[in-house]
Amino acid sequence: MATTEVQFEDHIAHHGADDHDHDHEHHDNFITKYIFSTDHKMIGKQYLITGIFWAILGGALSLIFRLQLGFPEMQLEWLRPILGKWITETGSIDPEFYLALVTMHGTIMVFFVLTAGLSGTFSNYLIPLQIGARDMASGFINMLSYWFFFLSSVIMLSSLFIETGPAMGGWTVYPPLSALEVAIPGSGLGMTLWLVAMSFFIISTLLGGINYITTVINLRTRGMSFSKLPLTIWAFFLTAVIGLLAFPVLFSGALLLIFDRSFGTSFYLSDIYIAGEALPNVGGSPILYQHLFWFLGHPEVYIVLLPALGITSEIIATNSRKPIFGYRAMIGSLLGITILSFVVWAHHMFVSGLNPFLGSIFMFLTLIIAVPSAVKVFNYLATLWRGNIIFTPAMLFSIGLVSVFISGGITGIFLGNSAIDIQLHDTYFVVAHFHLVMGSASFFGLMAGVYHWFPKMFGRMMSNRLGYVHFWLTFIGVYLVFFPLHYIGIAGFPRRYYSFTNFDAFSGFTDLNMFVTVSAFITFGAQFLFLFNFFYSMYKGRIAPLNPWRSNTLEWTTPLNPGHGNWPGVIPTVYRWPYDYSKPGSEEDFIPQTVPYALTPESNLPHEDELVDREKEQDAIVVDDNQS
Repeated sequence: MATTEVQFEDHIAHHGADDHDHDHEHHDNFITKYIFSTDHKMIGKQYLITGIFWAILGGALSLIFRLQLGFPEMQLEWLRPILGKWITETGSIDPEFYLALVTMHGTIMVFFVLTAGLSGTFSNYLIPLQIGARDMASGFINMLSYWFFFLSSVIMLSSLFIETGPAMGGWTVYPPLSALEVAIPGSGLGMTLWLVAMSFFIISTLLGGINYITTVINLRTRGMSFSKLPLTIWAFFLTAVIGLLAFPVLFSGALLLIFDRSFGTSFYLSDIYIAGEALPNVGGSPILYQHLFWFLGHPEVYIVLLPALGITSEIIATNSRKPIFGYRAMIGSLLGITILSFVVWAHHMFVSGLNPFLGSIFMFLTLIIAVPSAVKVFNYLATLWRGNIIFTPAMLFSIGLVSVFISGGITGIFLGNSAIDIQLHDTYFVVAHFHLVMGSASFFGLMAGVYHWFPKMFGRMMSNRLGYVHFWLTFIGVYLVFFPLHYIGIAGFPRRYYSFTNFDAFSGFTDLNMFVTVSAFITFGAQFLFLFNFFYSMYKGRIAPLNPWRSNTLEWTTPLNPGHGNWPGVIPTVYRWPYDYSKPGSEEDFIPQTVPYALTPESNLPHEDELVDREKEQDAIVVDDNQS
């Protein structure tokens, strides 16, 4: 056995040296290093920068339609140089373009920012570093995943500039509105570009997911068992599994929609009349599309949320200087969310005429999925309890995530009840709910991850002072924007309406709508503090130490600016789990995963096997005494 271990170590050392030599011999030019890169770290940065661009654009679109909602009488002629004909002669936003703004805002934020920008960035950047791998399983497929995303981005962006406008069917693009090109201007070329862009986006997601899963299963360093993986890796791994199973269903739904639009099929169309004339389509059902869309749509909630929860687990444990509370329970809750996310999709369809008995089943499953979510919240709070907390900007955003996750999650219990949902479904209560529990929570996780791993990404530190201001303005702003929407939603305020000035019942909410709009502008403005901090620190920030947060995970054992291959020479061996913080008797309050047990205080304690043997001996003594 000893000879085998020596041979294995010699094999690892030999190949580690080969990798090191290869790293020195390999010289990238600008194109292969920064554009068509196969280095997972550069690809993660590409996802991040592209996601930041989309976040600015998606947020700007929301401000435009918030202007219409908050100040319906305001003259918007000053936007004509940007929006052109979509500003009417009276100086207001064209009603059809209002729906386009809502459609593109939802699409951009859900898919291009919170899916690609969050999961694409940190799954790419952290998986090889935290499991001890040179790179992803396939650097070429990884590169393709980003460029399919980039191609999707270009197509989606181009749809904003065509004469008939972008897609106008809502971000869910329900038929028949999306299936009939003559319905509204955005149902023409704009909808076609939306479908093509989303097809490329799905291909990108599937390529990335295959790579993430393969890498985690096959390329873990010596000693890195699944029971020693950081919770970030568990979250990224299960997110990839969800995406790999759910996104093909949306792809099939989009493909059938393309057939209905372009080839005369009737998957979603039946008994349609336009200007009194019946269309030839017979036998289709728009409800079929809803089933296909929401079979992805609800797992999509966790595709954007699980990475944020994994990032939060790592940051809270690190900055509480405590072991994460309930490591196995956290993994169990992630697995529970992964499984249950596939069996609750029809709670989005309680108002579609769903059979009430079937609705009760989905209601029951929806309430059950709150249990693993509550387990995660409890474990976060238990980790924070009596911790020696260090309030970095990343820690503040992580605690902020827990806060909005609780606030938004509680309202989900109301919407999970099929009887109550019928009253609330088409109101701003739903808008407030998912913007808190999914949108804001995931965004907070994204910000926490950027602040925490920025030193590893760029070798420099971001400004903490600007980070604190950014957090408080964003945290307060998010609540000021979305919390009041619960109240107007309960009052029946309908979503996706262009104007409320013609409804006397809603005249009392004019001031509240103005307040929400002003809060939205302040919150959006606060993000420019982050942008300045991010890009300035990238070049002018203080040089980062190797392990600025005194963390245990493997990425902090690499050089300050690791090359393609991450570790020079041999990849470190893992001996322990990643949450050994504040161990009694230890000189430091953290013990990295690469430190053997023999070099730490617990080496003086009996090993687990020895304790088990002692318990068996004690039980045998008790049995003998009883028999005597």
